[in-house]
Amino acid sequence: MSAVNLSIKGVPEAIAQRLRRRAERNHRSLQGELMAIIEQAAAEPAPAAGVAAASRHGEVIVRRGSKTVEQVAAELRALYPEPATHLPRSVDIVREMRDRR
Repeated sequence: MSAVNLSIKGVPEAIAQRLRRRAERNHRSLQGELMAIIEQAAAEPAPAAGVAAASRHGEVIVRRGSKTVEQVAAELRALYPEPATHLPRSVDIVREMRDRR
């Protein structure tokens, strides 16, 4: 497999300095540190459907789709059409799990 050269232009000095310090802490050259970061990023699984990834100053931010309270309530009503009084309470679930041991 052949190697590819990558280049990042216009890196702010503050970010470059943080990367140099990180490389030093990890006992690597700046090139080695950047390769480690790229390898780690490339190994991460792709975001699932409906998940958007954004980047802000090298920091990855993952945002999942959002729903209104009404949408969540409608989904719960579809899953549990009986009144909420028929749903198990968390305390009952914990007691049942404890009793099974």
